[in-house]
Amino acid sequence: MRSQLLAALLGLALVSPASAAGVAKTYSYFSIGGSTLDAIQKELDRRGPHVKSTGHRHPGATQMEFISRVGYQQTTKGCVIASASVTVKAKIILPQWRRPRAADQDVRLIWDTLSSDIKRHEESHVVIAKNHARMIEQALKALSRQSDCKTLQAKAGEATQKLLAKHDAAQAEFDRVEGMNFERRIVRLLRYRLQRMANGQPG
Repeated sequence: MRSQLLAALLGLALVSPASAAGVAKTYSYFSIGGSTLDAIQKELDRRGPHVKSTGHRHPGATQMEFISRVGYQQTTKGCVIASASVTVKAKIILPQWRRPRAADQDVRLIWDTLSSDIKRHEESHVVIAKNHARMIEQALKALSRQSDCKTLQAKAGEATQKLLAKHDAAQAEFDRVEGMNFERRIVRLLRYRLQRMANGQPG
C-alpha cells in the first residue's frame, strides 16, 4: 500500500504549535451475497476493493493519505521549524454480507468471525499509520536550524520521505505476518466464540 503526502507549507510566518498526530477515519462498505463459504469467497474475490500495490482484490482495504502542515520562521540566525503537524486521513472499506435465509448457522458463525477479523486488520493499518505520522512530526520538529527556509523545506521533505518509506515497509510486513497466521488466528477466534456461546455469553 503506497502512502501519499499532501504538504501544506504555511509560508514563513510563525504558527502556533500543533497537537500530536491525529486520524480522520471514514468507512464505506460493499455488499456481497452467497449462502456458502465458497460462494462468499467468490463474492469477495469479485467485489472486494482492488489494491494497486498487490494488483488483486481484497476482502477489505484502507486508503490512506498523510496530510502534513509545516510552519517555518525566518530569524536573524536562520530558519527554524515553527510548527509541524501530521494527520492521517483513512478510508476503511469493509464487506457487508446480505445473509440469505438459506445460509446455515455454521456459515453465519464463520462469517461473523471472519468479518470481525477483517475489520480488526484494517483498523490495525490505521494504527501503524498514526504511529508513523507521530514519528514524522517528531522528526520535523527536531530538524536543526538552517541558513534559509528553502534549505529547511528540502530537509523536511527528505525526512518525511524516509519515514513514509519506513511506513510502507511496516504495512507490508504487517500484511505478510497476518497472512502467514491467518488460518491459525481464525480457528482460535472460532473456538473462542464457540466457548462463549456454550457459556451462554454473546459470541
